[in-house]
Amino acid sequence: MIANEIKNAQWIKAPRCRKDAVIVFSKKFAADTGKIKKATVTVTSRGVFVGKINGRRIGDDILAPGWTDYYSRLQVFTYDITSDITPLNRISFSVGKGWFFHNWYDIGADCIKTDEPALIAVISIVYSDGKTVNIYTDKTWSVGETNVRYNNIYNGETVDFTYIPTRTVKAKEFFYPMDILIPEEGLHVKEREHFAGQKLIVTPKGETVVDFGQEITGYITFKVKGEAGNVIKIRHFEMLDSDGNVYTENYRSAKATITVICDGKEHAVKPEFTFYGFRYVAVEGMSVSSAAEFTATAVYSDMKKTGEISTSSELLNKLFSNICWGQRGNFLDVPTDCPQRDERFGWTGDAQVFCKTASYNFDVYDFFRKWCGDLRSTQRYDGKIPNFVPCRYDEGGGSAAWADACVIIPWQMYLTYGKKQILRENIGMMQKWIDWMERAAKKKNVGEDFKKSRNIYLHNNSWHFGDWLSLDLGDQEATAGATDKDLIATAFFAYSTSLYIKACHVLNKDCERYETLYENIKTAFSKEYINEDGTMTSDTQTAYVLALHFNLTPNRQKAAERLTALLREKGHLTTGFVGTPYLLHVLTDIGENELAFDLLLRTEYPSWGYTVAAGGTTMWERWNGKWPDGHFATPGMNSFNHYAYGAVGDWMYEKLAGITQDEGSAGFESIVFKPVTDKRVPHVKASFDSVGGLISCEITQTGKKTDYVFNVPNGALAKAVLNGEIFELNAGINKISL
Repeated sequence: MIANEIKNAQWIKAPRCRKDAVIVFSKKFAADTGKIKKATVTVTSRGVFVGKINGRRIGDDILAPGWTDYYSRLQVFTYDITSDITPLNRISFSVGKGWFFHNWYDIGADCIKTDEPALIAVISIVYSDGKTVNIYTDKTWSVGETNVRYNNIYNGETVDFTYIPTRTVKAKEFFYPMDILIPEEGLHVKEREHFAGQKLIVTPKGETVVDFGQEITGYITFKVKGEAGNVIKIRHFEMLDSDGNVYTENYRSAKATITVICDGKEHAVKPEFTFYGFRYVAVEGMSVSSAAEFTATAVYSDMKKTGEISTSSELLNKLFSNICWGQRGNFLDVPTDCPQRDERFGWTGDAQVFCKTASYNFDVYDFFRKWCGDLRSTQRYDGKIPNFVPCRYDEGGGSAAWADACVIIPWQMYLTYGKKQILRENIGMMQKWIDWMERAAKKKNVGEDFKKSRNIYLHNNSWHFGDWLSLDLGDQEATAGATDKDLIATAFFAYSTSLYIKACHVLNKDCERYETLYENIKTAFSKEYINEDGTMTSDTQTAYVLALHFNLTPNRQKAAERLTALLREKGHLTTGFVGTPYLLHVLTDIGENELAFDLLLRTEYPSWGYTVAAGGTTMWERWNGKWPDGHFATPGMNSFNHYAYGAVGDWMYEKLAGITQDEGSAGFESIVFKPVTDKRVPHVKASFDSVGGLISCEITQTGKKTDYVFNVPNGALAKAVLNGEIFELNAGINKISL
């Protein structure tokens, strides 16, 4: 529960201030330090805040209070400041715009509104005699501007060391709802890894560039000293172009810049009200003698690392590292699509395809539990789910595979962590979404211009993204792919309904109507999209992957044959965001293990390995983000830190390492080790720190012999399925040689 006392405080803002400047609220107060038992400050803001008391920073959170739909949910943070209290005190909170600035160029202000930074807080001092003194934000607080003259999450910060803040005025009280205040739900955002600059580069154009060797999300720190009025600019970017020059076009309108106006003295610079996605920085206006003069700090939600994979293949080791860094870079309070360009939104489709991999790599239960709260708060009254969250309203929401995140993510979090709470909290949202799809399927256009099937169980009368960024159209810069969007939508209609039914069974909730609905969808799908010979009307890799993985085809053999034929004809995958996460799972399920490894180990374009061979240190948005000849894909949509294709990570845990669980198990209470081996990867070692304890597997192939070492946590049931034989396992270390 949040401290109720904060509701006695007043929302305050500046009567007037420079647009885009960071403003600071402050209050002086006295305290009897000899009798203090405990002192806390409970605070939140519209925007992001940095607090200080007597010159010392309050807490180590970054970009607090995080990102929610500020109009319906605003997290409140509480900090212990007991040891910081002195007889005379000054507390301050600098507030930047944070995510309030949003007014995305092609979505519009109806989605995310720009507004003024504001603060609400209460300082509570509890004395040893039981007396409590509360100091509330109100019009007695002072407010002024800081030397951060500009702040914008897309564009960066400008700090002017020549600006001397002198004048303050009294804060202005104003009404803002109190019922939106909620306890902190997610994981706090923290500073994590630090990287000294690795390489100093002078480009052919004469640009001074520092390479940190790893793409991250966060910011840099450095020292400046220049003549008064000198301007220093630091531009962040991901890639050098084919000529070795700075490439920023794919940031679109985002400036991603730090601007410093010098005053002749030395200062340390570290942004506090923004973040950047970058591997490189370009330095203008100051001389640099060593790359080590700059330090890059990775900033992301404070997730505990739970999964590790190492193999005899350096390619796979680097791929796994890139997957993890893609997650670190995009799990900054919400699961963003990318951290660098003028977007950085919580796209639902990206999150749902990656959520299983994410839950192996890190403990993300609280992270996704908070984001599911954001999903619930932004779900439309009729059940429709926005395409990205948080947002205020998205008329274009409801896309298949994107909106289905509201079902898939809660279910996957239950499977990984075994906690029914996340199902209880979201079962209503899940049902409303299924109901919306059911109504949308029934609502056929009665006019003659509607040429599609009028079967009321086909989800064929709505707009969808499709198999995003697939490569099965002639135009490989296209986005939607060749797979019939109605086929994809109906497949996910069935899949989400099946998961909702499973969730109802876990919660002992009646779902008979939905069981009938599911069977009707399956029948309609088969009739509409599967030909009599077992092939599909949409003859694409993704169509067959969905039909097989979602168990929607009555002729699995024919579908399997056609999928493998398509892959062998092409020699590579062509799947996009929708088909790729399931592709290797389907191949191993149908016994095409060698083909699965062919795709995984491929380094030519297009493949996972191609992005590694091309020097990527995170996952790319597009298979063709950078073409083999060195030119880049369209800058309008070309992120080099975009985790969706990293969804292959869950296949690496479950098939390559064989760590999975029985059907009906949750939280890995019943473990099944079922690794798929290939002579090209003779050694695999993986672990997953589950809620029940550490699960690990090590596989070593030597000649015709394979040695397996499995670790089973206490209290779990476990078995290994090896070469078709079942081995019952005990708690602790189990060794098997075959």
